[in-house]
Amino acid sequence: MDKTKDLEIKPIGKLLLTYALPAVITQVVASVYNIVDRVFLGQYVGAMAIAGLAITMPIMNIIHAFGSLVGVGASSRMSIVLGRKDVRWAEKILGNSMLLTFFFGFLFVTGGYLFMDRILEMFGASADTIAYAREYMQIVLPGMFLTTVTFNLTGLIRASGYPTKSMWIMAGGAILNIGLDALFISVFGWGIAGAAWATTLSMASMAVVSVLHFVNSKSFIRFKRHAWAPKLYIFRNVLLIGLSPFLMNFAASFVVALLNRQLIHYGGDLAVGAYGIVNTYASFLVMFILGLCQGMQPIAGYNYGAGHNHRLKEVFTLTMKVSVLTGIIGALLAVVLPRIILRAFTDDAALIDIGVPAMRYLNVMMPLIGFTITNSQFFQSIDKPWIAITTSLSRQVLFLIPMIYITPLIISRLGGDGLSGVWMACTASDVMGAILAAVLLSTQLKVFRPGYVAPVRKPRKEHGPTEAEPKN
Repeated sequence: MDKTKDLEIKPIGKLLLTYALPAVITQVVASVYNIVDRVFLGQYVGAMAIAGLAITMPIMNIIHAFGSLVGVGASSRMSIVLGRKDVRWAEKILGNSMLLTFFFGFLFVTGGYLFMDRILEMFGASADTIAYAREYMQIVLPGMFLTTVTFNLTGLIRASGYPTKSMWIMAGGAILNIGLDALFISVFGWGIAGAAWATTLSMASMAVVSVLHFVNSKSFIRFKRHAWAPKLYIFRNVLLIGLSPFLMNFAASFVVALLNRQLIHYGGDLAVGAYGIVNTYASFLVMFILGLCQGMQPIAGYNYGAGHNHRLKEVFTLTMKVSVLTGIIGALLAVVLPRIILRAFTDDAALIDIGVPAMRYLNVMMPLIGFTITNSQFFQSIDKPWIAITTSLSRQVLFLIPMIYITPLIISRLGGDGLSGVWMACTASDVMGAILAAVLLSTQLKVFRPGYVAPVRKPRKEHGPTEAEPKN
């Protein structure tokens, strides 16, 4: 049964709640189990274990970036073609996205094992933290491949009309991870290896359930033999849209590596650990906003493909309001209650003292971060990848990279603390990124106007009677 018809009929508010609530719950639960990893390690292993895990985060984000490259691109394209009522094309997107996932999975798992120590040192591992980071990565790498499979398929499950099922798959895996953390770390005493095994086993369970959805005869979109034939135009279209979240995640990992080096220079390993905790809190808020945007994506993509521009504007406006409000609440908590938040992760007084200013500087502009993220996610949902890429990369690459080097030098010469300069650089880049996002949005307001027709990305050899794809 076609589960997507409601996307052009039901009120936008109800639709956004229906699609965004499961996605938000998924993202929040996923953030919670990342937080739980740090809480268990901080309470049962120590500050250096938290720092070691923080070193692995940018590497895992790079792997997640490959999942975003395929998963976000495939789900966005599927929403648009379903808006044009082309089920066969949607099935081809499903099959071809899996081919891409297998290809990238093989590359990063093989490369990760071959160059592990070199990669960890590049991302800021020291003599005190590399043993923890290595132990974690050796176990978790296969699980990261399964993460990309799950990321891709749950996005397609949501795009094909099953948002609640997508939620239960992801949330179930996260809850399993939390339970296994408690068992492996606090009961069995496996330390950071326990956190890695908990992650790997939970990812395996999610991947299996996701695959089973698309072999079920009751599913609207299923694996079909014709869908596994490689199609270069599908690869191109999927990767072009997925390029925005891929570059955003990849850049974030690269920036964290540079940031960790600056933190070690100005504050030592404890500064890296403090950033790991603060970034976890910030990621919790960002995941909430991303979940909201994931709920927006199938609604925006479908109505963009169907030409319902008034509904497109309505879902964008509503999503933006909720994203900014979330940022305001998160920023207030970080500014007013930083020590309480930090104590949930560690009782190390030195780590908490370093973390307090970091918590405030890195989260005070969270409303602007919500604005920037929503813009980027919206434009990738409606097949405008270059706008999405520019919006998402400006804050992390164009502004943050130079500022984490310049600002600490300026603050130090003025007699201040260079570590504070690193934190200030993050705040300033958030402001400048939001300004650029607003400028880019102002150039694309035509998509909301009545009568605007979305362009079709179709294969060059197409000569058939439909707008979708060639007969073959």
